[in-house]
Amino acid sequence: MKPHPVIQTPIPPDVIDLGLGNPPLSLLPLDMIRESAQQALARNDNSILQYGTEQGNGYFRAALANFLSDGYGFSVNADNLFVTTGISNGLDLICSLFTKAGDTILVEEPSYFLALRIFADHGLNVVSVDTDESGLVPASLEEKLAGLPPRFLYLIPTFQNPTGYTLTQERREQIVRLAEKHNFLIVADEVYQLLNYSEQPPKPFGAFVDSKHVISLGSFSKILAPGLRLGWMQAHADIINRFANSGLMDSGGGLNPFTSAILRGVIESGGLGNNIARLKQIYLSQIQVMDEALRRHLPQAKYTIPRGGYFFWLKFPDSMDIGALRKQAGAFNVDFRQGALFSSSSGLKNYMRLCFVMYEADKIEEGVQRLRELYLSKAAFTAA
Repeated sequence: MKPHPVIQTPIPPDVIDLGLGNPPLSLLPLDMIRESAQQALARNDNSILQYGTEQGNGYFRAALANFLSDGYGFSVNADNLFVTTGISNGLDLICSLFTKAGDTILVEEPSYFLALRIFADHGLNVVSVDTDESGLVPASLEEKLAGLPPRFLYLIPTFQNPTGYTLTQERREQIVRLAEKHNFLIVADEVYQLLNYSEQPPKPFGAFVDSKHVISLGSFSKILAPGLRLGWMQAHADIINRFANSGLMDSGGGLNPFTSAILRGVIESGGLGNNIARLKQIYLSQIQVMDEALRRHLPQAKYTIPRGGYFFWLKFPDSMDIGALRKQAGAFNVDFRQGALFSSSSGLKNYMRLCFVMYEADKIEEGVQRLRELYLSKAAFTAA
């Protein structure tokens, strides 16, 4: 399937884009980053301006390992961490080193729509696996494995984008056993693991790295600031060494060593933990605002209240074509993301993804009101 084209354009000031999965500017901790940068530069250690070691700055990885050990609830070894410029970069590296054009990979249905674009860039054959409210369905995975073996399975196990669902511990263990049996990689996008609002999720797939079949991806984009372009991969040392010894690393050195030096200070000072606690408090209140607004203005939508992450995943009557609806959204100065974007099999036409983090309460309320006006005016749109 050819992916839907996506063009990043500025949001007009009079438009409320409830589909955009960005943190608001007001929550990007400029003062914290500035202070840590000043401290890093005051050390007079100009090695942070050098290419850097291929696996990533050792001091930073040690600080990150300690932080993740506390947040994940199990010991994380710095030797199992590889520094990236974010999850998208990690996915691209994985595709470059572990696949070739024409290879088959598996994804959840639905899945993160921009990851689907990365896979398309590499010419991969994407096959979808069913999900339900407990995450990816192992029986569906086994059915797909009976055909062409995949190079890897890409999934977002915790507070999934777009559904918000979390894969159960039992299913995680089943999936790891299947990966070992059928010899494929699990590529777990765990960007929302630390953004839980009402329950502690199962331990991330990083807990299974000893199996040699797991790569866990993390990022600072949702828990600190996306403009830092910094993230990590957690995997068995054999996999980490494959990344570190790649031609890209040999040529360019470690990824983002300067920013790593700054973030080391943010982590060691406790600033990162404090920032995550602050985000959780604010985002939880915004979930409540969006839930109340949806109940009042769009009772036709069915959804589960998010327990973490960024998104509401709305299901409308089967007859609705939300993509067609979106084409009319500009007239109402509102926007969202249609479910078909997240499908690798041209489905989910009656679904909509909304993000609750970008706007404060008044804008969320106003945005949902505009959605109601759009929905009522265009309810005649039906799925083709």
